[in-house]
Amino acid sequence: MSVPSELYRPSLALLTDFYELTMAYAAWKSGVASREAAFTLTFRNNPFHGGFTVAAGLEHVADFVEHLRFDEEDLAFLAARRGVDGALLFEPAFLEALRRLEVDVDVDAVPEGTVVFPQEPLVRVSGPVIPCMLLETALLAVVNFQTLVATKAARVCLAAQGEPVLEFGLRRAQGIDGGLSASRAAYIGGCASTSNTLAARLYGIPPSGTHAHSWVMLHDSEEEAFAAYARAMPANGVFLVDTYDSLEGVRHAIQAGRWLRENGHELLGIRLDSGDLAWLSIEARRLLDEAGFPKAVIFASNELDETIIQSLKDQGARIAAWGVGTRLVTGQGDGALGGVYKLGAARASRDAPWQYKVKVSEQASKTTIPGLLQVRRYAGQRGFLADVIYDEALGVPAPTVMVDPLDPTRRRELDPGTPGEDLLVPVFRRGRRVYDPPPLQSIRARTQAQLAGFHPGVKRFVNPHQFPVGVERALYEVRTRLVLEARRAPG
Repeated sequence: MSVPSELYRPSLALLTDFYELTMAYAAWKSGVASREAAFTLTFRNNPFHGGFTVAAGLEHVADFVEHLRFDEEDLAFLAARRGVDGALLFEPAFLEALRRLEVDVDVDAVPEGTVVFPQEPLVRVSGPVIPCMLLETALLAVVNFQTLVATKAARVCLAAQGEPVLEFGLRRAQGIDGGLSASRAAYIGGCASTSNTLAARLYGIPPSGTHAHSWVMLHDSEEEAFAAYARAMPANGVFLVDTYDSLEGVRHAIQAGRWLRENGHELLGIRLDSGDLAWLSIEARRLLDEAGFPKAVIFASNELDETIIQSLKDQGARIAAWGVGTRLVTGQGDGALGGVYKLGAARASRDAPWQYKVKVSEQASKTTIPGLLQVRRYAGQRGFLADVIYDEALGVPAPTVMVDPLDPTRRRELDPGTPGEDLLVPVFRRGRRVYDPPPLQSIRARTQAQLAGFHPGVKRFVNPHQFPVGVERALYEVRTRLVLEARRAPG
């Protein structure tokens, strides 16, 4: 069996860290499996030293939860695992329990395209402890990567100031699945199209592409290459002009454009992929305008990202569309989002009351917020005002006082009657899916609407404004009490 077909077979139940399975076995063996747990997926810092993050990946999370089942090959693999003593690691009865496993969980999550901030829950999973454990790794893998790329794409599109951004990073992506996920997330973040044809088919993203340097090099001259391409693809007349000399390439593209116009078509544009993009674009614009092609678009590529695009604009570049690849699909600038999946509450059974749990750290950002967490976003006439993290059992009193989780001296009271919206929505109830993800185009539109609701300072690339996020005061007091108790407890 080849590696790709083995990797992407129907069952992905083993897409988890092995310790999740050893913990699940220990829970089954000790009787802890009858307990229930509530886990929250959060992250600690905005990526790219930015002021915001764009949530992505929920549709794939929902598909994974809905189809999580152990097949016979999975169980056979686990049955052959042995410990350091040479004995079988898992009892046959436990493997039988995995065969019959029902993912009887509740899942609540922030819809994709929502702008979110550190410490806020993106996904909340509650239910029997074993399926909650087994979901951790895959959910983190999906949400961390897609959220990272969606955020990068949003930043690149902000730098482009409304001009189209074309994602074409497949050949530099982190493998096949990374390429597909990156194309999807980049579209959520605002990209207009993708070069990834499979992603275009799977997700309904507009595909785009013209020709490469190799097309020019296959011909005896650049003029011949452009003419042949114009004859073959008259409705796709964008020419890559920097194979030999960029400005000569522009002149040859103009020749091809004249042939296109004579035959009822139009020169759509040129692409610059190397050299001084600011200067070359200014000169190319002059040549195109003088030749009677003012509507021909100048595309640019070559290791672009938000900072380079912003710099080119500051230099007066005449670029109207941006091709972004490597630095987008790899989330360059941050290796990963850094999301975590932490226990916030536990109980003996479904009917028992929840008991709050907190993980304590010497680093304030790593001390968790207990409870079944929800986020309420408050808005005013000028846009979003603040986010309050609260526990569903405690609720949100009026007036609401929010406490900075990293600095308890920073507090803010929100006026009673301030309109607010809870961000997490039900996705599963007792294992039954209750949420249908919107079309990808609607998710992309949500990203734009969300970003429009925030002050420009939050979207600034350098030293962005910190949007107010706090913990509801009663929950903060519960957290403080639990931390003090944990620190007083004997080791």
